[in-house]
Amino acid sequence: MLDMLKGIRVVSFNHFLLGPVGIQALGDLGADVIAVEAVEGAWQRHWSGADKWVDGQSMLLLVGNRNKRSLALDLKSAKAKEIALKLCETADVVSENFRPGVMERLGLGYEQLRAVKPDLIYASASGFGPSGPYVERPGQDLMIQAMFGLAKITGNVDTGPRTVGVSAADHHGASLFALGIVSALLRRARTGQGCRVDVNLMQASLDLQAESITAFLNGGKSPSEVPPRYVAGWYYPAPYGIYPTKDGHLAISLGSLEVLAKALGDPRIATVTDKEAFGPRRQELADMVAARTRQKTNAEWIAIMEPLKIWHGPVRGYDEVAVDPQVLHNKALVTVKGATGSPLTFVNHPIQYDGQAGEVALPPQPLGAQTADVLTELGYSAADQDALEKEGAIKRHRA
Repeated sequence: MLDMLKGIRVVSFNHFLLGPVGIQALGDLGADVIAVEAVEGAWQRHWSGADKWVDGQSMLLLVGNRNKRSLALDLKSAKAKEIALKLCETADVVSENFRPGVMERLGLGYEQLRAVKPDLIYASASGFGPSGPYVERPGQDLMIQAMFGLAKITGNVDTGPRTVGVSAADHHGASLFALGIVSALLRRARTGQGCRVDVNLMQASLDLQAESITAFLNGGKSPSEVPPRYVAGWYYPAPYGIYPTKDGHLAISLGSLEVLAKALGDPRIATVTDKEAFGPRRQELADMVAARTRQKTNAEWIAIMEPLKIWHGPVRGYDEVAVDPQVLHNKALVTVKGATGSPLTFVNHPIQYDGQAGEVALPPQPLGAQTADVLTELGYSAADQDALEKEGAIKRHRA
């Protein structure tokens, strides 16, 4: 188990995707993460991508809730709020991704908690930030991709706008969330100073597009951010993009057009200048390349391109990715026994430390699996817990 954050306690009031995945990274690094959920379970327990479930566990639960202890509280109950406050007083980090104002109404806002714990790191994730004209709007990945450029630059002249095939803003936002918290912890270790960390989906999506936006707003404007057919982005030259082959698709990256012309057997390709590949002949060049790539299989093109050192790669699906030798070597995917006994495969913590990959010490837990443990740590007796559960303030899991 990685121990970079050993001794750090994180109390997480997170749901959906960005918050849970960001805080999961801290659990991967050895932090004691206590995930506070409603007694009926957080939203991610009840919605599953592709409508796939493992022993009643949703995919959304599995993707962002390993290496966490589960505490089930009904925060509408005054006694549950008291427990939550007591728990936060023991925390190094409190994190949440409710809409702005919700935590304050619960008595668990930044200023309220900082009054009792001045060195607290308080991390908040939202759609658009804690203030501003969109503060009351719901923030969700699809809408963010549409509103802030990502869908437009991902489509092309044939498809029109297209979203990225994953919740890209959520996942990048999760990485920023973890980075912000670790940075604040580092400063606290140096100065003793607490901090509020704010991350939002809007800026996560813009950050993903930094190369494109910087090019567009600093003299690179084109009539449209929509790229030509086959080309990977509006600001790339042809043939940089994805091309059809006899049995699939092949990515062709930057390189010499002379060498590519030789590989594809079309001398016209070599007549296009680098400047023309960015502009007036970009679609023409992409179409020439596509006309040739259609004539052979991926394997045939790879055998031709590899010796010529052309940057290329076949488009592959997840079944092929799962058995890729580099993926296996890096332990980028890990399979462990889940809380219900069924095997579960996860995308592993993506960083290695002295060659050590992350581990799943605690697979996603049943709702309230550690409620009793956490309350015992806070000084609540078994009788206290019985009474609280009878009132509905808490929920304990019983195997």
